[in-house]
Amino acid sequence: MGNRHASLAPFAPHALQAYRDALASPGAIFAMCEDYRASAGIDLEHDRADLERGLKIACPLRVLWGKEGVIERCFDALEEWRRVARDVSGRALPCGHYIPEEQPAALLAELLAFFEADAP
Repeated sequence: MGNRHASLAPFAPHALQAYRDALASPGAIFAMCEDYRASAGIDLEHDRADLERGLKIACPLRVLWGKEGVIERCFDALEEWRRVARDVSGRALPCGHYIPEEQPAALLAELLAFFEADAP
C-alpha cells in the first residue's frame, strides 16, 4: 500500500491497524487473491458473453478514479465503461488509488450528486 502515489500518508494509524487485523483473519488473503483471479478469468468470460449478446449495465453508473493512478495513465476510463454500460458519468479526482482516504470530501460530493440526481 505504501508504494502508491500518496504512500501511507492518507491512512490514519487506526485504519492501517484495521487492514492488518483484517488480513490476519484466516482465509482473508486467499479470498482477496481469488477475487483478483476471478477478475482476470471467469469475470472476463462472463463480460465477453454479455457483450456478445449485446447486454449492458442498465442502471446509471458513476465512475471515479485517481488522476495520479494507473487508470488515468493507461485507460480512457469513461470510454471503457461505456462499452459495457448505457449511462456512464464520472471523472478523475486529484489523488491516487485510495480515493476515500485521499479525497474523502470530493468522493462524498460525487456520491451525493449522483444519488440525489434521481431523487424524486
